[in-house]
Amino acid sequence: MMVMKKKACMAFLIRKLLPFVLVLAVLENHQVGARFVVEKGSITVLSPLDMRSKKDGAIGNFGVPDYGASMLGSVLYPDKGSNGCAAFEGDKPFKSKFPRPTILLLDRGECYFALKVWNGQQAGAAAVLVADSIDEPLITMDSPEESTDSDGYVEKIGIPSALIEKSFGDSLKQALEKKEDVVIRLDWRESVPHPDQRVEYEFWTNSNDECGIRCDEQMNFVKSFKGHAQILERGGYTQFTPHYITWYCPQAFILSNQCKSQCINNGRYCAPDPDREFGVGYEGKDVVLENLRQLCVHRVANVSNRSWVWWDYVTDFHIRCSMKEKKYDKKCAEDVLKSLSKYYSMVFLFGTFYSNSVSNGNNPIESDLPIDDIEKCMGDPKADVENEVLKTEQLLQVGRGSRGDVTILPTLVINNIQYRGKLDRTAVLKAICAGFKETSDPPICLSGDIETNECAEHNGGCWQDLQSNITACKDTFRGRVCECPAVKGVQYRGDGYTSCVAYGSARCSINNGGCWSETRDEVTFSACSESLLSGCSCPNGFRGNGQKCEDINECKDHLACQCDGCSCKNTWGSYECKCKGNLLYIKEQDACIERNGSRFSWFLTFLILAAVAGAGIAGYIFYKYRLRSYMDSEIMAIMSQYMPLDNNHNNRVQTEAEPLRQGSV
Repeated sequence: MMVMKKKACMAFLIRKLLPFVLVLAVLENHQVGARFVVEKGSITVLSPLDMRSKKDGAIGNFGVPDYGASMLGSVLYPDKGSNGCAAFEGDKPFKSKFPRPTILLLDRGECYFALKVWNGQQAGAAAVLVADSIDEPLITMDSPEESTDSDGYVEKIGIPSALIEKSFGDSLKQALEKKEDVVIRLDWRESVPHPDQRVEYEFWTNSNDECGIRCDEQMNFVKSFKGHAQILERGGYTQFTPHYITWYCPQAFILSNQCKSQCINNGRYCAPDPDREFGVGYEGKDVVLENLRQLCVHRVANVSNRSWVWWDYVTDFHIRCSMKEKKYDKKCAEDVLKSLSKYYSMVFLFGTFYSNSVSNGNNPIESDLPIDDIEKCMGDPKADVENEVLKTEQLLQVGRGSRGDVTILPTLVINNIQYRGKLDRTAVLKAICAGFKETSDPPICLSGDIETNECAEHNGGCWQDLQSNITACKDTFRGRVCECPAVKGVQYRGDGYTSCVAYGSARCSINNGGCWSETRDEVTFSACSESLLSGCSCPNGFRGNGQKCEDINECKDHLACQCDGCSCKNTWGSYECKCKGNLLYIKEQDACIERNGSRFSWFLTFLILAAVAGAGIAGYIFYKYRLRSYMDSEIMAIMSQYMPLDNNHNNRVQTEAEPLRQGSV
């Protein structure tokens, strides 16, 4: 009984400690504890003269710091609502009426840092300084990870912000109370070091797409920044390296079901359960394996000087293999790799990048992404040994030199300095450009923005119908998107990468709906029917899958002309049957009948027809005569009543005289 109680207590303890079972590997490898470096920008007070000095400000981890530039503005401290936790009254009350923009000074406390900056931006401020409420070293203002308060505004913050020390904030407030014009310069020109002509930057991310706001933020950044990143890498201006944070399972929990489901290599490398519910959906080890695969894609591609391939793979994997659609697995990952290999093979075949590689001094590009090499790089996840790739990732999480430990996702590191601010395409590009040595800026940094047309190069690896010139490739600033199109009212459906199929009643009007069609001797047969909304079906007289149809030989297959005395001849799409002699073939009954009758039957038929005709004529004559006689008698009767005739009078006289003639005789 005591043993059972101990086991029950241990099980209860494990359940209670589930959220804390996995430990960041950085804590294991860094004996003195985690080291967080606060990234700073300089703040110079220009007016009043007695306050001239240079101070530090901790750059906020949201909004858009203007890396490589500076901002000159007048400081304003609000009379009401100095903590900035509520919206300020009026229509942009802090919008500057002078050439200098307004830099709003607010107090720390009562609400999130991000909310203060958002309310300041809505009120017309060009930047926000938050004065600390206690005397302490500067900290980094971060945005809330999981809060309904943050929904809708954190991503909309487009102004810079910084936290300043309490003593500096107090001195600014005192000068403003005296009605002095306080002018300061926020300077980010030296926030990113630029030691040489190449910028090295790394991105700490995660393949999990079910971890909420932060996962959405990092994937949106990857898709939007891909075009810039590939231009910089192909030109040799930058060296990019992706990284993935790894957890480990404490020795006491290695044999627990929780660690087995979240870890590989006997608890050495783990990731939290994506939906935080064990036994349901995907497990943490699924995330670790895909993180490892993405690392190996970069390693294998980098061997042939194609590090930029990582951006294509991660973007396509996120679109095609999401957890929400239950496609987050090895098979889908390999399908993506095969699609990209096919695309790169076409590019290599036509020499699109060969000239670039030669001009950059690189070796010619290989024509595919070898899946076997990627699998070899990943190693055996079930082995009780260290994984070289993931072990390296754990060591790199530890901060060195001017860079702090990497403990949150996503994290961008530029020239060994952690980037602050939201992952905005233009803001990050400016930060990277700030890392170049003067006069060594690449053209992309001088143009400010750039548009690339990836669809122009072999259709971006997307589906295409060459006959009708219809493509699933759509070019955006983020890069190409493979999405089945809608053309002339006909919607195409499919994954956009390997297939798109026309759908709807009008689909046959465009390239015959993608179905088989052939014309011979001005007769056309088609496998596309408007009565079907999708799919192809061979017409009668043909067999096949609708994409290819062949004529059925009804004569050879004994499908027609089975009647006695019939002869069969096959035709394209049909057949012809003939009967012996003078017989006539009836297709519906598959039978032969006499084409001409006997002479007797014809003579008998003639007699019958003649008799019928004679009877008809006689009837007509008899009918006409009787009608005429009847009409004459009726007319005579009527006329005798109203108009006496002479012959009637003569008849009466002669009758009276007759006795006289008789008597005289």
